[in-house]
Amino acid sequence: MRQVTETAAVVLAPNPGPMTLDGTNTWVLRQAGYEGCVIVDPGPLHEEHLAAVAAQGPVDVVLLTHGHYDHSEGAARFAELTGAKVRALDPAMRLGDEGLAEGDVVRGGGLEIRVMQTPGHSSDSLCFELPDAVLTGDTILGRGTTVVAHPDGVLADYLESLQRLQEMGDRTVLPGHGPELLSAGDAAVMYLAHREMRLEQVRAAVAAGASTPRAVVEVVYADVDQVLWFAAELSVRAQLDYLST
Repeated sequence: MRQVTETAAVVLAPNPGPMTLDGTNTWVLRQAGYEGCVIVDPGPLHEEHLAAVAAQGPVDVVLLTHGHYDHSEGAARFAELTGAKVRALDPAMRLGDEGLAEGDVVRGGGLEIRVMQTPGHSSDSLCFELPDAVLTGDTILGRGTTVVAHPDGVLADYLESLQRLQEMGDRTVLPGHGPELLSAGDAAVMYLAHREMRLEQVRAAVAAGASTPRAVVEVVYADVDQVLWFAAELSVRAQLDYLST
C-alpha cells in the first residue's frame, strides 16, 4: 500500500494491460486516527489482492466508480471477506440496500465523501469528492486518455462531466489507473482539448472519404498501437454519434 494524500492510500491490483495501464488502483480512504476505512474499486477477482486490501482494517463501506469488471469483479468476494456493503449507481452492482446518486454524502473512515455522477466513459460512472482530492475512476486516468465506451458511453455526457471536473481546480486526481495527478482542473482542460482535437480529426477523415468507424480509426489513430484500435473504434462511434446530432 502506498500513501498518496493525507486521507488516501492505494493498493495496485496485479492486472496490468493496454487498457488498465499498471493495473487497477484500489483506494483506501480514512482520516488519520480512524480504524475503519472506505474502499473504492476492489478491482479484479484476485484473492491475494483482495486479501491485501481487506487487511488494511475494518471496512465501513465499498464504493464503485463504475461497473467495468477491472474495477468491480472482486466486489462480491471482497464483501464476503469483510462483511462490508457495496454501493454503486447501477443497481446490478450493489450488495446491500443503498445505492449511490448525485449529491449523496457517504460517511466512513472519519470522512465525508461527496458523490458526483459523471457519465461518459460509461453511463454509470461516478467520481468521489474529498476536500483535497477527487477519485475519478476511468473518467480521468493518470496517464493518457480514456475511451468513451459507445453505446453505453456518450460523448456529450462525457464533455459535460469533464467541465464539472474542471471546476475541481487544484484538487489531486486519484484515478482508477495510473499515477495521481496534481490538478483536476488542469487534467480536465487537457482532456477537453484532446477531445476537441479528435473531433476535428474525425470530421476531416469523414470529409476525406472514411465511410466506416474502422476506416476513421485507421486514419485518426494511425499512430496508436493497433492492440488499442478496438477501444479507439468505440470512441470513434461515440464521436460520430455526437457529430450527427
